[in-house]
Amino acid sequence: MSRSAWTRAALATATAAVVVAGAAGCGGDDGKKAEGAGGAKKAAAAPQSRDAASQVLAAAYKKTAAAKSAKVRMTMTAPASMGADAGKTETSGVMAWNPTAMDLTVTSSVTKGMAGAAEKTRMLWVNNVMYMDMGAMGESAKEFGGKRWVKFDLTSLAKQAGQEQLVKQMTAGMENMNQDPAQQLALLLDSPNLKHLGAEQVDGVSSEHYKGTLTIDEMMKSNKMLDTLSPKDREQLLGNMKKTGVKGYDTEVWVNADGYPVRMDVDMNSPQGKVTTSAHYSDYGTKAQVTAPPASETSDLFEMLKGLGDLAKDGGAGGLGGA
Repeated sequence: MSRSAWTRAALATATAAVVVAGAAGCGGDDGKKAEGAGGAKKAAAAPQSRDAASQVLAAAYKKTAAAKSAKVRMTMTAPASMGADAGKTETSGVMAWNPTAMDLTVTSSVTKGMAGAAEKTRMLWVNNVMYMDMGAMGESAKEFGGKRWVKFDLTSLAKQAGQEQLVKQMTAGMENMNQDPAQQLALLLDSPNLKHLGAEQVDGVSSEHYKGTLTIDEMMKSNKMLDTLSPKDREQLLGNMKKTGVKGYDTEVWVNADGYPVRMDVDMNSPQGKVTTSAHYSDYGTKAQVTAPPASETSDLFEMLKGLGDLAKDGGAGGLGGA
């Protein structure tokens, strides 16, 4: 396969992984919650008051923040109306927060059937840089010296482009990747219509079910990760989010008897349809020792793209092996 085709496949895989990383602490299913091994089974229970629900979630926030890591299994689904971004992405592995670190395996239907794209890709996230294991791409990896890993550094790209504002937004966005379960609980606590829906079984575990909604404005106000942006940048980011047509988020969480969230769902309604994410958590406090791959085994994706661009300017497309 040509280098340019391989690069397109790598970018598609990276995009899917970045989307997953950004949502790793979020979670939504369709309105019909599945029952059984992966779903929630309702159990009769008297609903808690708003104050009682807030107290439970506040306590869960403290415990989850202190745990700093957990195993995660997540599914994100986008409707067919979203075109190239449509499909299902499944993720499993371990994640940590404060600081953010991830070791995940990503399976995405977005890259299914795409030449050179692997069905499953291992993704590491450490020091605000993502690394993709290209070993599953077989012969395609040899196009770039046979190096196993590809480095995907968004902040570096923004800085190289000389876009100060983009750097700020990119950094805020990458810090926002730290959407760990604790941060999601903190956001849910700010929901004006938080309510307790009763006791349920999730993955065979007894838990209490809570639900709330946040508008885009409420989310922006509550999300402390965005405090690094200037008022002007925040306003621009808010405007861009509103242009997407998204009004807000429906968030649900199930908290087990030990006070930890075992499942989090987030539904985002857009003009193109509903984007749903459902995350299941377990083994809080598990070790998440994620280290960057050796530099000798790593290629920089953006350096590759820069090289492709330079060749194109020089009329050297023939050196790419064809499109």
